[in-house]
Amino acid sequence: MSKALRQPADLDVSRPSPARIYDYMLRGTHHFDADAQAAERILTVVPEIRDCAWANRGFHQRAAAWIARQGVSQFLDIGSGLPAVGNTHDVVQRIHPDARVVYVDNDPMVELHSRGNLDESGRVSVLCADLRDPDSILGHPAVRTLIDPARPAGLLMTAVLMFVADEADPWRLVDSYLRALPPGSYLALSHLTDDAKPPVSVDAFHRVFDRATGQLHFRSKAQVARFFDGLEFVPPYQGATPALTYSGLWGAEDVQLADSDGSRWLYCAVAKKPLSRSR
Repeated sequence: MSKALRQPADLDVSRPSPARIYDYMLRGTHHFDADAQAAERILTVVPEIRDCAWANRGFHQRAAAWIARQGVSQFLDIGSGLPAVGNTHDVVQRIHPDARVVYVDNDPMVELHSRGNLDESGRVSVLCADLRDPDSILGHPAVRTLIDPARPAGLLMTAVLMFVADEADPWRLVDSYLRALPPGSYLALSHLTDDAKPPVSVDAFHRVFDRATGQLHFRSKAQVARFFDGLEFVPPYQGATPALTYSGLWGAEDVQLADSDGSRWLYCAVAKKPLSRSR
């Protein structure tokens, strides 16, 4: 843990959080001992999971940049995680200097440590909120100010819906956000899977999160594909069929080199909201 690490006064640092475990996997400094210990337990049973974290981070950045190059200059990054090198606004503002980004995460540490990303331009904002309450997010002043509902937006939900149980209907939640965005908007989403993974590793991985602030839910390829119902998949790399792929492959220049064991823990895709949708 970094000696300079700040924390909200009422934060229970004895319970690991997904955002801080992810930060540890990316070799960041915004985590506590409980987060590091949980991450090390995962690495013991799934040693390639650090590669999985980097593959997801790479997908997030490549997808955000690709969406920006389609002319989109406003982004809603839900489950944004703690600040790291190559944050969403860093990526998209290289393409559109006036791009607007709203970061959303339910870990109060994210809001606290992301404040350094805010500048006098007012084009970047961060809020602590639960994605399971779309109305509170979509109606938040930061979102209403920075995200123009009449213009296409990029909705980024990478490695976050795996912390939403089936009982909360994550598919309905994604649809709620998409309904608030106009045609021409894009969804970039990644999700953990246990497809073709050793049951012992999956179970041990899952149990690490029993005491965490968010529990883990693996989903199959078909279940992840449901998040994109009514959308138009973007080909993940040159010559590929528009469809789901593994996180390391999306946007990769050398798909064979990018096809790692860690990457295969995550399905991902980018898809466009067409002029008409069936749902």
